[in-house]
Amino acid sequence: MLRSILAGASLVLLASACASSTDAPVEPVETAASAEPTEFELAMGTVNSLVEAGNEQIAIDRLTQLLGDPGMNDEQMAKALYARAKLRHGGGNDLTGSIADLKEIASDYATSSIADDAAALQLEAEAEFAMLNDMLTSGEPTAMERFEILFRLGQHQEAADLMLAGALEPENAYILDMYQIGYLCDGDELAGPVFELVEPDGTRRSVQFCELGK
Repeated sequence: MLRSILAGASLVLLASACASSTDAPVEPVETAASAEPTEFELAMGTVNSLVEAGNEQIAIDRLTQLLGDPGMNDEQMAKALYARAKLRHGGGNDLTGSIADLKEIASDYATSSIADDAAALQLEAEAEFAMLNDMLTSGEPTAMERFEILFRLGQHQEAADLMLAGALEPENAYILDMYQIGYLCDGDELAGPVFELVEPDGTRRSVQFCELGK
């Protein structure tokens, strides 16, 4: 399948004791108070938690919301764009979106601390994009392979249309992505084919195309 979604250092504490004839007490060493996390750090922590729980598409949505914050500085913007680009390149299955994010870093945040990493990822994403496009246009993929290629490229609507028209039954990972993105829903009022979904936490759902029930 085309879907593939990457030792802490020990601390040595040194203590010295001095046998002094003076009566001066030994001053205790005070531990510096930890700085309160910024709103950006809290938001990125939420994103990391979502990814760890297997909710890549929701994490991408959270980053998109974060990128709309006018209070972020250039370095934060670059880091949020890079985080979204990595997710889209990985489990988010959106090479088109990933490349767009990386190009924005190159054009608007070229002096950021992650610019070099972004440039390297852009080369990798563009190479895969070209390969998949060639498979799509020059090869003879099956309906399921075509679905997977379209989904990987980020052409999710086209993939959903093909899935419905061809009565395809993709693997659970694709069903999960389509559920998180909003193509598939659960509800008694829906119509059309039913797909069995197992969420990362083990929750089982029977989902259908959202639009068919409207």
